[in-house]
Amino acid sequence: MSVVLFPTPPADTPASRESVAAAVDRYLDGIKTTTTRDGYAETLARLTTRAASRDTASLTPDDYAAVMDLWDAAAAATWNRHLSALTSFTAWAQRQEILATNPGRRLERRKTARRGDRAIPRTRLDKLFTDDRHSLRERVFWRMLHETAARAEEILSLNIEDLDLEFRRGRVRSKGGAIEYVHWATGTARLLPRLLQGRTSGPVFLADRRAPTSGPRAPAAADICPTTGRGRLSYPRAEYLFKQATAQLDPHKKGWTLHQLRHSALQHLAADGRTALELQAKSRHQHLASLGRYVKLSEETSAKVTAEADPAARRRRGR
Repeated sequence: MSVVLFPTPPADTPASRESVAAAVDRYLDGIKTTTTRDGYAETLARLTTRAASRDTASLTPDDYAAVMDLWDAAAAATWNRHLSALTSFTAWAQRQEILATNPGRRLERRKTARRGDRAIPRTRLDKLFTDDRHSLRERVFWRMLHETAARAEEILSLNIEDLDLEFRRGRVRSKGGAIEYVHWATGTARLLPRLLQGRTSGPVFLADRRAPTSGPRAPAAADICPTTGRGRLSYPRAEYLFKQATAQLDPHKKGWTLHQLRHSALQHLAADGRTALELQAKSRHQHLASLGRYVKLSEETSAKVTAEADPAARRRRGR
């Protein structure tokens, strides 16, 4: 198990007196995965807005409840994601002996509703990928997610130096921290050079605006394109744009999540007859059992299997 070393408190500042703003900044500085850091920063910005100059040790359950009020009406998955950020910060602060109690002790994770089929139909994906009303950046990102069956965080973390255009693959740091390769197909290969526009270094997927060069919102140097000065596209922004773009295609009109592209890729491969070991190689899951929730085949597949196994149908074919 890898151990991440967080910066220690300044020598002249007792840990128990460290302000919330300083503690949050120090905590975020220790997170090496860009998309995780950006996602947690969104949540913790609410905490610093409420209690920036206060001692971290003074945080109470009411402070945490006020932070989470913003997402009270959000989906359970969204609530849980933001609560995870608070929980992670709290655990770190307790290890640093900044917090003696847990201000999040009254908050609970919410149970997510199970959906029978999370895959996006292929015809709707084809329509989405070929719709020129969406920007080139989005179309390349969505295609690459589907063709690689990778996690959104992995693709957003890609730098141009990680790409191997000849062999249509990219080097990513997986969820467990291992260095692995993801592979894309022709659709991505045709569009990717247009997106890069001759750039040779920096993030593959860039934000719309130039990154601030100083202040609390200034990203790490590795997350800024040396050519354009734009920062790396964040997960919350990418998720928002995907939901907006897919709301009209979604029968529920809510829009789909980026993670559903991974579900869809693996489920479509399973429907095409790929074996469990092949799916594991594609998804890079450590355990075959983890694939179960990704490759649950659709109602259409159930109907097809039933029809083909129907004894009456077999008799008709045998005549």
